[in-house]
Amino acid sequence: MKPIKHYDFSKKPRKASRFWMGIARPFAIRPRLKGRPLTVEKLKMDGIEPPYLLLATHASMLDFPVMYMAVHPHNANNVVAIDAVRDVGDFFMRRLGCITKRKFVKDYHLIRHMRYCVEKYKSIVCVYPEARYSLDGTTSYVPESVAKMAKLMKVPLVVLRIYGTFVAAPQWNKPEQKIPLRAELECLATTEELKELPWEEVYARILRGMARDDYRYQQENGIRLTSPHRADGLHAILYQCPHCKTEFRMHSGGTRLWCEACGKVWNMSELSELSAEEGETEFSHIPDWTKWERQNVREEVRSGKYRFEAEVTVHTLPNAKRFYDQGIGKLTQDQSGTTLECTVYGEKRTLHWAGTELESVHIEYDYPFRKKKYKKNIFGDCVDISTPDDSYWLHPVGLRDQLTKISYATEEIYFLAKEKTKL
Repeated sequence: MKPIKHYDFSKKPRKASRFWMGIARPFAIRPRLKGRPLTVEKLKMDGIEPPYLLLATHASMLDFPVMYMAVHPHNANNVVAIDAVRDVGDFFMRRLGCITKRKFVKDYHLIRHMRYCVEKYKSIVCVYPEARYSLDGTTSYVPESVAKMAKLMKVPLVVLRIYGTFVAAPQWNKPEQKIPLRAELECLATTEELKELPWEEVYARILRGMARDDYRYQQENGIRLTSPHRADGLHAILYQCPHCKTEFRMHSGGTRLWCEACGKVWNMSELSELSAEEGETEFSHIPDWTKWERQNVREEVRSGKYRFEAEVTVHTLPNAKRFYDQGIGKLTQDQSGTTLECTVYGEKRTLHWAGTELESVHIEYDYPFRKKKYKKNIFGDCVDISTPDDSYWLHPVGLRDQLTKISYATEEIYFLAKEKTKL
């Protein structure tokens, strides 16, 4: 078999090209926001100019054009996942100043490249520390290492809170709605403060700075979703019925969500509030429902009852050019960690990530979304787990709606393993 060329993460990033950004802004960035009025508010930003480290919240593909508009007239070196580079092309992304990264993998090149950009280019370096889209419009897990990284950068620390992009295009319902968006650019710590503050305090500021609830934003601002299909796909995150407690028997369509096991039905209003057609409305606020599911997963993991084992189709992404079909493998996950058994590039391989080694995973519902663009590699629901030199895209065979629970379980396994190492 012809040797597979893996992505070279040691390549130094480029400064964002004025020429290519001059093309991207009018033809790619601004058009994405057409019909979506954007308000940008700057907080504690007096005297803050590039270079600085920008931590942006992440909910949809709309976050990227919002970020570029929020920092205008400046450009940024944007840390981007390798699958996004594959979608757009490495040539173009590098000329926009992007720094390529695999999700949830310790990458020593990354810090070096980020320091290089702030020291040589004096640029804004933008990172999405949640490293994947929010599942329910609230803040996802942010690793403590982000605070330590912020101190190493020795430039001001700024957060970009973005509101509306999740409600406009949640990952479980990807057609983008046209609603007002809001971005808040806030300085969390100056260079001088970062020198003095312990990383624990920096981390606390980051968590406070990134906290948001997009559904609350929608409801408080009276933003109505008039789409007759606004609940399509909602069962991907609301996979457990709070009435009968059955998992993976939920369905959704139009403006309704229902449980196939017990028959209970909920309606989703134009303000994204849920109400039961009959009986008690257990959760009217969607994040309250996901919080309940998360607590159930936590209890399963800590009691030792949690276990996932299934056949998965395996595709690998060693570079930013294409996926490679590796056939069928087996994914197993329990309190001890996550294991993948598969055949990769003609060789049998067993990969194991201990609980302390995998902070979280990237998941994609119905990937890729715009399937007409792709002649091959139509996956469906996927879990993406990476090693330093490859990414494994795994699609559970014959199972539905497993991703959200796998995502929760991975983090809960990590939290438990981390606690045990401190004992």
